[in-house]
Amino acid sequence: MTKQSNNGAKPETNLYLVGFMGTGKSTIGRMVASRLGFKFLDSDAEIERARGKSVRKIFEQEGEDAFRRYERDFIVDGHPPQRCVVACGGGLITQPGMVDILKAKGVLIALYASPETIIERTSINRARPLLDCDNPEKRIRELMAAREAIYREAGSLVLTDHRSRCEVLAHIQRIYSREVRERGTRKLEE
Repeated sequence: MTKQSNNGAKPETNLYLVGFMGTGKSTIGRMVASRLGFKFLDSDAEIERARGKSVRKIFEQEGEDAFRRYERDFIVDGHPPQRCVVACGGGLITQPGMVDILKAKGVLIALYASPETIIERTSINRARPLLDCDNPEKRIRELMAAREAIYREAGSLVLTDHRSRCEVLAHIQRIYSREVRERGTRKLEE
């Protein structure tokens, strides 16, 4: 994708990547941001920076509900309204109304991977509070089962299983370009 849209104007619309932990939101998000010339933001990292403690500490000291409030606040007004690629935490869109908020603010793309791929990818990083349990594999399967329908209905879905980063990036770029054009057309019609 070039940094120009079909009408010659630079794309300004934020891109929000959602999906379960381990689907590649941060890794791919950095690549997309670089390609677009946008700022990359990871919602978890931004919350950690703002709160002065890790997500794990927030969960331990303040609870998951507090963390979900911080996520919502970050999306509503905690980042620039344009020219950002935002990797959202895996549970962000499970909050009521978040899908609509994200779609109003920009292009929403959901990344998806199989439970087996998620288990493999998350086994490397034990800093995930929701997997701090006796059976992380069972927890992953439970959380994915509870969230899968929300991810599938959130927006365009990109599978990350058995694909190179470049393949995933190419799919996201096509979807983003299409969605930006469609948003522009809708605004012209209004």
